[in-house]
Amino acid sequence: MSTFHAVVWMDHSEAHVVMFDREHMEAQRVKSRSHHKHQGKNDDTSAFFADTAKALQGTHEVLLCGPGLARNQFRDWCSKHNAAVSAAVVDSVAADHPTDAQLVAMARQYFKKFDNMAADPSLS
Repeated sequence: MSTFHAVVWMDHSEAHVVMFDREHMEAQRVKSRSHHKHQGKNDDTSAFFADTAKALQGTHEVLLCGPGLARNQFRDWCSKHNAAVSAAVVDSVAADHPTDAQLVAMARQYFKKFDNMAADPSLS
């Protein structure tokens, strides 16, 4: 699914990738291959980040969120390994453990400013 927006909630064990537009929403979970809660092996972490980045292909704007450092580490990884996703990431914000519906509601509010800028002024 190619959509304009995505929100990713992630920690070191999994990522919830939710892509959406005005009418559709598609969610998927990407699991880390590491069994370590906070410190995976570099190969495991890189594979997890690569899988997460792959899930974001075709998305124009991405909001990262989560409770710890994984979201920022993913952002750093993307800047070195996946320029397209890196360019799409607009922000990284702290968030506890919301449901996918709560994630989308939060992201819709966040992206309102982008949608308003992209809207056709003749429709207002």
